[in-house]
Amino acid sequence: MAHLKIHPTRRLNAELQVPGDKSISHRSVMLGGFADGETRITGFLSSEDCLASLSAMQAMGVEIETIDRTSYIVSGRGGKLRAPLEPLDCGNSGTTIRLLAGLVAGQPFTTRFFGDASLSRRPMRRIVEPLTLMGATLTCEGENMRPPLTVNGAALKPIHYQMPVASAQLKSAILLAGLQTPGLTVVEQPEVCRDHTERMLQHFGASIRLGGRRVEIYGDTTLNGKNLHVPGDFSSAAFWLVAAAALPGARLRLTKVGLNPTRTALLNVLMRMGAQIKENVECTDFEPYGTLRIEEGGKLRGTTVSGAEIPNLIDELPIIAVAGALADGQTVIKDARELRLKESDRIATVSRHLREFGVDVEEQPDGMIIHGGNPIRAAGVESRGDHRIAMAFAVLGLFADGESRIEDTACIKTSYPAFEAHLEQLMAGDIAGKFRIGAGLVSGVKRLVKPKTERMPAQNTKKRQK
Repeated sequence: MAHLKIHPTRRLNAELQVPGDKSISHRSVMLGGFADGETRITGFLSSEDCLASLSAMQAMGVEIETIDRTSYIVSGRGGKLRAPLEPLDCGNSGTTIRLLAGLVAGQPFTTRFFGDASLSRRPMRRIVEPLTLMGATLTCEGENMRPPLTVNGAALKPIHYQMPVASAQLKSAILLAGLQTPGLTVVEQPEVCRDHTERMLQHFGASIRLGGRRVEIYGDTTLNGKNLHVPGDFSSAAFWLVAAAALPGARLRLTKVGLNPTRTALLNVLMRMGAQIKENVECTDFEPYGTLRIEEGGKLRGTTVSGAEIPNLIDELPIIAVAGALADGQTVIKDARELRLKESDRIATVSRHLREFGVDVEEQPDGMIIHGGNPIRAAGVESRGDHRIAMAFAVLGLFADGESRIEDTACIKTSYPAFEAHLEQLMAGDIAGKFRIGAGLVSGVKRLVKPKTERMPAQNTKKRQK
């Protein structure tokens, strides 16, 4: 079983470029495959989750040409996908199954989706209701509306839907289905959540209008293929931001990282906790990106994370809990019951693992109360098959009093295949001083881990001839 050994680090002075954004990578291949014409994608995250989406689009007739492991040319099908010959394997990806359910809801064929054990525990009820109202028929084979999921596509009708929870996956499924209706589909959000789908739909030429919590899309519009660059994943950058912010004297520069305002709520949280972070937006294409800098890390102080900011940092809550453990005083996370429905029950798992590292924590139904500022005890914990749990506690291990061990870390490949190499290089920085990581470039430090060969899509994928 894959594992990580973490030794304490007392120095961090690095420049880092994280891999492409997972959410944007999923959507780029989906909309590129659905559009009319050619879409050129650079910066694609070739992680297991995103490759599941890419393979699913191939199975529905989309031709995808490989330039390299982060660059593809997608030949769109002009809104007319082909019935897959076999059920579509979504692996561990909730984004793949939920967004593709919306995409195929308006197609004249039946699609069956399945995934791994973790995905099979995640509920689909929230997408079943609106897509059924629109005219599709959805059936879940698992208990309590869990996968495998079968979608019988149909001629859809537009709806006006009030979302019960702020969920970008739910919103996206409805918008992708609404793209195929003969009228106006309206989605009302309880709080504004990630807007990658709206931005990309605009980029591809959809007739979409945004206004506060309300999103409107007019169907029967042809999307046109576009070139797009996927910026670095802010959720991956979050692990290094917390490490640098909490380590006295640390210096960190993150380049070409996505700075979409619906993704960067963690910056506000860390600055409330006392971190000094400089943000510089350098590109304002359909997705803004730029540079983040921490000139000098220091001791953090506790804060409260709750309410309207929760939807836009739901993926960062495990590493925020780690920041709370490293901060002086009390950190409260609440209104985050959604964490119990992720790859693992993240409230229970984070609380249990914090205790194993010697942190005083009170588990709550919708979050936790963390009493931070005490010494961190080295520990051995399991990821529970959850990539963000594995990476968050790898960061906490950097502050422990001895060597820690994170078990079952193969799951990290679902979102950040290079994490282990970057972590090894950051730990080496404790000795070697300043170094730079990104696109295979490391200077000032010996390469400790050879990059693992990532799974490349094989089905119907052509390699560009040079």
